[in-house]
Amino acid sequence: MNITTAKSAGFCFGVRKAVNKVYEQADIKKETVYTYGPIIHNEEVVKDLAEKGVQVIHSIEDISQLEKGTVIIRSHGVPRKVYDRLAQAGFTIEDATCPFIQKIYQIVEEFSGNGYEIVIIGSSTHPEVEGIRDRCDPARTAVIATAEEAAAYRPKSGDKVCVVAQTTFNYKKFQELVEIIQKKGYINDIRVLNTICNATEERQNEAASLAKTSDIMIVIGGRSSSNTQKLYEICKEECDNTYYIQTAADLDLAQAVHIDNVGITAGASTPKKIIEEVQEYVRTKL
Repeated sequence: MNITTAKSAGFCFGVRKAVNKVYEQADIKKETVYTYGPIIHNEEVVKDLAEKGVQVIHSIEDISQLEKGTVIIRSHGVPRKVYDRLAQAGFTIEDATCPFIQKIYQIVEEFSGNGYEIVIIGSSTHPEVEGIRDRCDPARTAVIATAEEAAAYRPKSGDKVCVVAQTTFNYKKFQELVEIIQKKGYINDIRVLNTICNATEERQNEAASLAKTSDIMIVIGGRSSSNTQKLYEICKEECDNTYYIQTAADLDLAQAVHIDNVGITAGASTPKKIIEEVQEYVRTKL
């Protein structure tokens, strides 16, 4: 039996930077350390940090009730009002927003300032998208995630549109939605900027290729992880026997028979340790 783990599986640059920053602050222990929202969408990492005393701020309303300390802005970024409220309350702010997301902030601020309506291809409830939308004119911003939404989209004002993407969005789906928008003949000026991060696109392509040649495909990541969910959808299209797990304990291979090739990939928020534990579990159970 062959077990192949995707080279791109696990922490990306932005996640590694954010997680390392939290651990560094937790080790210093000069004052209480907080993260605004879970630092990444991985329950095991958040649990480990909690054991080191790191607390999660779940909403802006919680700030006034907390002891002063250091707040680390999660890799997904936050709306500007969060920075303002933290500063006003006297917290030390450490910004771990992914550089790729910060680049999108700059793009939408510039285009919005030049009169363009902004279309964000992504999930409206994802914290990254909430942060991006906050950098735009709310009266001229739309969030689109499905073909139906793309087909129904109409510019709220004018005919200048700039399209960007959530960094972890499915690249193939992004192309499909952009094509629908571009076919609308009444939009004279459409600027499409593929802001899906390079690591995400590479991870998705590698996952699809590996799933095609695997009898079983295992996707590891947190249930609330957008990029892991996209990986699962991509792999499921290529391999019917695709499992979505958070840890090795979630994997039940009791019914697996006649398995020659096992593929493993993981979302950008999945620690190396968990990937290795899954690899070892597969070796011993199959």
